[in-house]
Amino acid sequence: MRLRALAKINLGLDVVCKRPDGYHEVRMIMQTINMYDQLDMEKAAEPGIRMKTNLAYVPVNENNLVYRAADLLMKEFQISDGLEINLKKVIPVAAGMAGGSSDAAAALIGVNRMFRLGLSQKDLMERGVTIGADVPYCIMRGTALAEGIGEKLTALNPMPKCYILIAKPGISVSTKFVYGALDANHLTHHPDIDGMIKAIDEQNLEGIAGCMENVLETVTVEKYPVIQTIKDMMMADGAMNAMMSGSGPTVFGIFDDKETAEKAADHLRKDSHAKQVFLTTPFNKKTGGRTNDK
Repeated sequence: MRLRALAKINLGLDVVCKRPDGYHEVRMIMQTINMYDQLDMEKAAEPGIRMKTNLAYVPVNENNLVYRAADLLMKEFQISDGLEINLKKVIPVAAGMAGGSSDAAAALIGVNRMFRLGLSQKDLMERGVTIGADVPYCIMRGTALAEGIGEKLTALNPMPKCYILIAKPGISVSTKFVYGALDANHLTHHPDIDGMIKAIDEQNLEGIAGCMENVLETVTVEKYPVIQTIKDMMMADGAMNAMMSGSGPTVFGIFDDKETAEKAADHLRKDSHAKQVFLTTPFNKKTGGRTNDK
């Protein structure tokens, strides 16, 4: 079985407060994009999970969310067959794009199908949240409002046609550090998440770009100025807006014109600030994939 684990970006990210239990309440607009890791899964006669990946530094044991997701269902349903998983990583690691969560989501879906467990999407999402807050969304996919710690999801209309330029600098950012450094209960400004939802409903790409904002940039950009440098480059090259995704350090820019987006991508590839550059499109859940040509 071959599965695609799609990346996400945050079109808007607000932190409402820090709860007494240490978790942060958020309001985020999540968007799946046509960039993906690939999971190949195969039954094996020998019991247990054996995993390999194309990146030497990615763990292939219980420290990998894919392994934990598969193990969760196999233990719950007492599956005695073995499972071999080959994970091909394309989504940048520790980049604010939910790569690990999406891989885990794909593993849950794959094990459910392969062993005919009969679990619904809701069933999988309920199990997924025990692995990570973004996993339920990665099972759901599409355009969505995420609230609570990210697990309360409301499906939105699909994002209008556009081009999304992704650029990750050669650094990794700890999500735990970013949220730990954010003074969530004393933020004086919050992104217009409701305005973003309205613009999505109206299929107003300019309105969506105008509402793009991420409160975590107040922490990450200050510590890693290269993020702002990449944002400025995208804007200078014609992006409608540019923003950091999640806790960073990946930056994405929204373009309404393919040629302009391609030129901006070429500029970033020739520059030293971004180590990984991709040009893609939003994933449209209603059509099952692309919103337009790449």
